[in-house]
Amino acid sequence: MRDFLDLDRYPLDKPGSPPWQALVDRCRADLARDGMFNLPDFMDAGVANAAARALSGTFATESFRHEREHNIYFLKSIPELADDHPALTRFRTSNNTLCEDQLTGTPMHALYYWAPLARFLAATMEMPALHPMSDPLAGLNTMSYQQGQALNWHFDRSEFTTTLLLQAPDEGGEFIYRTDLRRDDDPNHDGVATLLRGEDPLVRTMDVTPGTLNVFRGKNTPHRVADVRGNTARIISVFTFYDRPGVTFSDDERIGFYGRAG
Repeated sequence: MRDFLDLDRYPLDKPGSPPWQALVDRCRADLARDGMFNLPDFMDAGVANAAARALSGTFATESFRHEREHNIYFLKSIPELADDHPALTRFRTSNNTLCEDQLTGTPMHALYYWAPLARFLAATMEMPALHPMSDPLAGLNTMSYQQGQALNWHFDRSEFTTTLLLQAPDEGGEFIYRTDLRRDDDPNHDGVATLLRGEDPLVRTMDVTPGTLNVFRGKNTPHRVADVRGNTARIISVFTFYDRPGVTFSDDERIGFYGRAG
């Protein structure tokens, strides 16, 4: 893994050591303050960009184009809200997706199944353990956002999301978020409406560089990726872990997310 990860700066291969614990403590503090942490240059930027370039042909011929209109909740309705409530404003999301079975042999695939990564992430989340999915498609995905494509406002269903940026676009593609807009016991629909009207002063924008590992608590922090502009796509890998082994999606879920069951 040292061929493409900076394990001197980020000693994930030395669990329990003082430098490893110091990194875990810093990441926990960032999570508590910002709802996320970043490891810039975790993967060598040249390796990341080369991985993106190597996938260009596969994206062009084999990727699934995922396009949908949705509200911030990815739900058809909210029982306590009128259908025209501004918190239910609809947006368009579009990207092209490659699944795990299309990513074997890549640095991202090797990283996903590298046990020290899951152990480190579990430690930052103060969880006993984390495990890769057993799903043939869903555990590791890589998404491409071309000119005019974007990931629009949403809350995540999962507790946290782990991503690795492989390639930055010419323009646009910024990560935009609002930390802790709601709580498990308070949906804050009026606050959501304020956000979607563009009136929330606590919205933040973040640019990351290729090779950056980002871990983000998106369950109560709404976020989006701005429209990509220019000829260079934004390409990012998403790693999905669960607190138990053996998790898979149903055939219907795979078809909905990827256009195929296997």
